[in-house]
Amino acid sequence: MENLTSNATEILLLVFLTITFLQSGIDKVLDWKGNLSWLTGHFAKSLFRGGVPALLGIITVLEMISGILCGVGIFQFAIDDEGTMGQYGAILSAITLLMLLLGQRVARDYDGARTIVVYLIPTVFLVYLMT
Repeated sequence: MENLTSNATEILLLVFLTITFLQSGIDKVLDWKGNLSWLTGHFAKSLFRGGVPALLGIITVLEMISGILCGVGIFQFAIDDEGTMGQYGAILSAITLLMLLLGQRVARDYDGARTIVVYLIPTVFLVYLMT
């Protein structure tokens, strides 16, 4: 129990990222056509217009790996007070969010970009805590 309380902030942020990225990744897998259709329209007037299917695949894989690493990091903290996998998950989560931010900026969706920053702030804080 001491592992959980001494790492409570890290664990809570890892739970946040696990939920965020696994839900998003699973949604993309289960509704690939719907997501692809929406994103194709979203990026129709941007330099990403021709690469939407590949970029969606890359983001989906990164989200799933980020969520899994963060989830493993939770159990790693709870079991042996070790945070290596969680740290990898936090770093990959930050990179994934930066990629999403770039996409929103390129698409000139500034409200969407602002939403990504809301997720990026606690993620960068987690990277800081775990470094």
